[in-house]
Amino acid sequence: MTAPILLEARGVVRRDAHTASTLLAHTDFLLAANERVVISGPSGAGKSVFLRALALLDPLDGGEVLWHGRGIERREIPRFRRCVAYVRQRPALIDGTVEDNLRYPYSLDAYRDARFDRERASRLARAAGRGAHFLDKRASEMSGGEAQVTALVRVLQLDPEVLLLDEPTASLDPETVLAIETLVELWFATDRTARACIWVSHDPAQAARVGRRQLTLCAGRLAERQENLA
Repeated sequence: MTAPILLEARGVVRRDAHTASTLLAHTDFLLAANERVVISGPSGAGKSVFLRALALLDPLDGGEVLWHGRGIERREIPRFRRCVAYVRQRPALIDGTVEDNLRYPYSLDAYRDARFDRERASRLARAAGRGAHFLDKRASEMSGGEAQVTALVRVLQLDPEVLLLDEPTASLDPETVLAIETLVELWFATDRTARACIWVSHDPAQAARVGRRQLTLCAGRLAERQENLA
């Protein structure tokens, strides 16, 4: 049985607003349920541009993004972003504690039907190797790794269907890299048939661990690698 297509890019184009240079050339892409895609490529090749385009975080200069085979109207974008979560390399945290940051999404209209579950958040933090008092830690006292764990837990507790991970482990220590990978694996394990992930990584060893399909992006052009991961 063919897995359903969750996310699709049809002829998506992005250009620099100031220079009109092409950041992302005419791009077609399909992401099916249960897929784990890794994208590699040199710095400045357009990897972040591509993920942000898929998340509809930046205006498109051509083409469209489809969700479950449908175009997305402007009024539907907040709901869409609830399902398709973009996690950037340098997380943005608010002042306060880890728990304050985890509670923040529930103050937004898109999550007005959901409630913060401290015990669930604690379980996710423990899965990442964080202690019992991690949720009480101040954001100003966190390391870069702790901030990234917080940002990922903040997303995972909301049960997205697609994760767009923009080098979430860059410059982190090996222990925290493993913690981030463990959290993503745990997220997959809870529902393997209806979730998918795109992970941007420069680390070939990590790509082999977290991906099943490899793409490259160079000079704004996306291509499938000849040798996919087993």
